[in-house]
Parts: sequence; structure tokens; C-alpha cells
Amino acid sequence: MTNLKYYCTSFENLTNFELYQIMRLRQEVFIVEQNCAYLDADGKDLHAYHVMGKDGKGDIQCCTRLLPEGISYAGFTSIGRVANASEVRGIGEGRRLMAYSIQKLNELYPNMPVKIGAQQYLKNFMRVLVL
Repeated sequence: MTNLKYYCTSFENLTNFELYQIMRLRQEVFIVEQNCAYLDADGKDLHAYHVMGKDGKGDIQCCTRLLPEGISYAGFTSIGRVANASEVRGIGEGRRLMAYSIQKLNELYPNMPVKIGAQQYLKNFMRVLVL
């Protein structure tokens, strides 16, 4: 499975189905796979733009959330809640997802510094990606 189509939309413009798929994917990745017990619905999604990578059937296979300055970090916009379904790992979709997310963040909030929230084991991936 490759060639996902990427979309970016505000929280208000997400469909119920898209919101459900995003929350389900994030729970599968963060809670089930990574055993990270935290409140995913932290209120920040309401202020976010949501990036979704959809397959040919319209199912969301990867996602991020883009936040304006001050929501997660003072003085920085941010990219967080980066999640990829197991079906799209190892084929370059993670890089495509992050490249699209960075592009959209720069369009939405030009000339703002960015912080990326990620698990410790992804720091080298993120460092290579943004350099």
C-alpha cells in the first residue's frame, strides 16, 4: 500500500468519520502498541489542523496534528500526535507525512519556529528529516 493522498483540515471541518478514524489510529499506535497511558483527548485537537494520509478507500493510514504557537509550546508552533498504521510503515510514508505536515505548518503559520513532539526512539528520524 503506497501513494496515500494527504489532506489538512481544521478540527471544525473534520467529518465525524475522520475524527473517529484519527482517534482510533492514535489509540492503536500510542496506547495498544506503545503502551503509553495518557489522555489523548487533551483539548488541543480543538485548536489544531489535522493532517491525514488516506488510502484509495478513504481510510486514514497516518496522521499528525498541527498546533499554532502557544498551545503546546510558548513561542513555537508544533507538530504532534504523529501516527502511522502498521500497514504503511517502512515504505516511506512517515517521511511523506512529516514533509507534508511541515509544509502545511509553514503555510498556516509562516516564519514561526517549530517544535516536534515525538517519542524518544524517533528523535534521530526527526532530526534527519528536518535537517
